[in-house]
Formats: sequence, structure tokens, C-alpha cells
Amino acid sequence: MLEVGKAMKRSILLIGVALLSMGAKNKDPNALPAAQAMTASDRSTGAKAHPQILEEFGGLYPGSQSAYVTKVGQKIAVQSGLSNAQGDFTVSLLNSSVNNAFAIPGGYIYVTRQLMGLMNNEAELASVLGHETGHVAARHSKKRNDRATLGGLGQMAATILGAVIGGDSGAKFGQQIGGTIAQGLVLGYSRSQEYQADDLGVSYLAKAGYDSMASSSMLASLAAQTALDARVQGQSGKSGPAWASTHPDPASRVSRAAQKAQIFGSTGGATNRDAFLSALDGVMYDDDPKQGVVDGATFRHPELKLTFTAPQGFAMANGTQAVTISGSGGQAQFTGAAYNGNLENYIGSVFQALAGQGNNIPVGNTQTTTVNGLKAATANATANTQSGQVIVTVFAYEFGPNSAFHFLTIVPAASSADPFAPLYRSMRRLSGSEIAGIKSRRIEVVSVRSGDTVASLAAKMAYQDYREDRFRVLNALSNGATLKPGQKVKIVVY
Repeated sequence: MLEVGKAMKRSILLIGVALLSMGAKNKDPNALPAAQAMTASDRSTGAKAHPQILEEFGGLYPGSQSAYVTKVGQKIAVQSGLSNAQGDFTVSLLNSSVNNAFAIPGGYIYVTRQLMGLMNNEAELASVLGHETGHVAARHSKKRNDRATLGGLGQMAATILGAVIGGDSGAKFGQQIGGTIAQGLVLGYSRSQEYQADDLGVSYLAKAGYDSMASSSMLASLAAQTALDARVQGQSGKSGPAWASTHPDPASRVSRAAQKAQIFGSTGGATNRDAFLSALDGVMYDDDPKQGVVDGATFRHPELKLTFTAPQGFAMANGTQAVTISGSGGQAQFTGAAYNGNLENYIGSVFQALAGQGNNIPVGNTQTTTVNGLKAATANATANTQSGQVIVTVFAYEFGPNSAFHFLTIVPAASSADPFAPLYRSMRRLSGSEIAGIKSRRIEVVSVRSGDTVASLAAKMAYQDYREDRFRVLNALSNGATLKPGQKVKIVVY
């Protein structure tokens, strides 16, 4: 959530940049499009969106890693042809626990600290930043067909309506920027666009002297993380890193990227693993307590002094603007809004924001209640979507004379019961001891000592479950891989 909460969390997006000069009659399957130099208009577009993106994604990460990421990003970005001056590119390490990276016109490139933690060398960092730059250089966002809007429910509802009505893939994204200049900057790409960005990224790696196989190994780690997240959340479907949501199916692209690395050469280029691990050591991992933390099915926010638990079978994800709870039975979002002491007015303002200016959603009567000592109120409305009617519910809680928060939930109208009833009842205040027990996690780089094993090092991971799985994915270790003395590996500690 934003400073007033990673309890205020959610997803993200992208626009377009240089003109693609791609010969329609070019028969060479390995031919790459040439980028046109960024324009004054591109720079203006990026400059306007940049502050909003920083706000939506927790701001710049304050650690020393930021300067390192900027240096690597500028080195790889100049290979794109958008500009020959490294200083024309603004590369930002975002303080976000979502696995993501993206770029926008004007030379603005972003990667989250969480995704950086999944990487194992500098070439992999360069591969991700190069891939995102490739999307901009190939002008992919401009080529996307405009998505149909979700009618009267407006942009805020899009963040949770996506899975219910199958709308814009960007609506499913973990940290959405609904309704701002930055909206539309980071949407999902087609398979052909992903392939082209992969190809461009691999070519940039080769030009910069990096091992071009890094794109393939990074995609493999993303695929492994996606699969692990699905297991942790108890889901069989494709779920997991936001990067995987907006950049579909990394697993299918692993071997293809490896083949392109052979074509573009530089497979024996630099990886700079030691330099990368040295820079990465100490970076925060998972949720920033200032934004709230997700621990299994429970969300806790030490500054807002509140906690709630997701219903069984629902997965929870934390972002800079809202917390999202998703499952087959519906979607929910937890966030806050301005409060003047009247919960009925508060609920009305939430529905009005959903409807958008000049529109209306017929809202039922507001019902007041008490939940774990908190004054609460709720109301719902019926809305028509592409897949039929849904019930939209706002359940709000008063935490002080000027402080209120709410759940916004959407379920199919045909549902026999509200699957989020347990969620509404779970909201409560945190005790002082509970607040004191909330800790942040960080990456620690250690050298394997004689006698160390995957199992013994995984036992040090700051988790209660899937420790060995998490350790293997974090270090790109296959199930049969073993460790050697002196080898550097990453663990996650408090």
C-alpha cells in the first residue's frame, strides 16, 4: 500500500515510443526492427508519467542497489537505438514486492527490487531491462488494440473485475494505475510482441558484451517462480509474478531465447555474477512493513494497526495502492479513501468513484454493523458485465474520526452466498505485541562452507513453508543440483 498502506495496493501499465521501421517484405525470420530515436513528445510523455509510476510502486528503493541498477540499465538501453547517450535513460529500482519490470517512452525503465532478488547475475538484470526497452523500441504498446472498458464500473473496478469477466489482462495486474496519465503504460503483450522483445533484448545483450544466454536463464527463473507461487497459494492455474501476468508464458520462451542467443552470438560474454551478488546483498525482499505485509492468508499493517485474513481458497497479493484477494468465486480489493466521519457517505463516494463522473450505479440501502469492535457499514449494487451480472459490494470500517478503509468485492450474481463473508468478519485492530512482531525480510549472500547442503541452507530461509523450494528457485538450482564450497548463494532472512 502507499504510505497509508500497502494495504492500498494493486497493479500497473505502458504506452508507446519510437516508430518501428520493419520491412513488411523482409523474409529473414531473424531480422530485427530498427528503432527511431526518441522524440521530444516521447520525453514529455515519460516525464509526466514518471512521478505517478514512482508513487504507485512504492517510490525509488533507497538502498545503494539503485545506482547499480541505473548503471547497468543505461549500458543496455543505449544498444536499442532510442538514444546513443546513456544519460538520456532514467533507470529506476522500485521499492515494490511485486516481480515486475517495464519501460515507457522517453527513456524511462523500471525494475522492482523483488524481481532483482530473483536474478543471479548482472547479465540477467541487463536481459530484463533490455527486454523492456525492446518493447518500447518496437512501439508495441501503440500497436495494441485499445481494450474495451468495463462500462459503468470504471477504472478502479477494473483491477478486480479482470478475472471475473475476462477483460484486459492489465486489469489483472498486481499494481494497477487506474485513471491516471500512467494508465495504459504497462499492459499485457501478445505472444509475437513478447518474442520480438525477447529477440531485441538478446541482441542488446550481445552488443553490450553480456552473455546472451542470460535471457533464457532469467525466463527459466521466472517460470519457476510462477510455478512456486501457484503451489504456495494452493492454485493449479497460472498465477504468480506480475511480470508473468503482463509478459505471458515465460516457460514457453526459455528454449527459444536460448536459440536466439546462439544466433546473435556472445554466449560466452560477461555475466558479472560476483559484482551483481555483492550489489544485491542486503536488499529488502517481499513486503515492506511500511506498506503492510502478507503472511500466508493474513495481511497485517503495522502503521495502520489492522489485520484481516483471506477466505480459504483465495490468494492475496499486496501492492502500493491496494491489497487484492482473488479466487474462482470472486475478486476483492482492500484500500482506503477520504473519510469525514460518516460511513454511509464514505460508501457512496466509493461507488461514485467506480461509476465515474456523470454515471450512476444503483446502490442498495446501507446497513450498519459492528465487526470486532469496529464500527462498520456495507452496501451493494448489481452491474452488467461482458459475462453477465455481478454483485459489487463495499464493506467499510471506521478506524478513527478521520480514518476509514474498505473492501470492494465483486462476485457473479448467480453466487448462492457471498464467499467474502469470512473476510469481512476477519477485520480487526492489531495489538501492540503483534505490531512489534512484524519484521522485514532481506536478501543475504553467503558463501557455501564445507558440509553445507541445500537442505541446511534452506533451513535458514525466513519462511514457515516451502523453504527448500524457495531456496532452489531463488538460486536457479534444479532439483538435483548440489552445492560446492566457496559457491555464493542467496538466502532470505529477517
